[in-house]
Amino acid sequence: MTVLRSVLLFALAALAEIGGAWLVWQGWREHRGVLWIAAGVLALGAYGFVATFQPDPHFGRILAAYGGVFVAGSLAWGVVVDKFRPDRWDLIGAGLCLLGVAVIMYAPRG
Repeated sequence: MTVLRSVLLFALAALAEIGGAWLVWQGWREHRGVLWIAAGVLALGAYGFVATFQPDPHFGRILAAYGGVFVAGSLAWGVVVDKFRPDRWDLIGAGLCLLGVAVIMYAPRG
């Protein structure tokens, strides 16, 4: 149950951070306005809180592992929202990142 909870928290954190950054991007670069930017800032703040609910007590480990989730999640966001088509190298890289997440977070420790 702890691993499932952790994975769900990583997914929620990715949604908040990637979505927040996308909203800021849309507000500024696509000239959609300050409300988009404000929503992005709130989502980015929510990401910071979501990360605190991870069961592992070590900030550095959580943030390092989240980096791999962010890589894969960013590509997935691009596919769904921006119709981006990752190539095989994008997919291999994302897979390696997720493998790194699994090692960092879920390897047996004594």
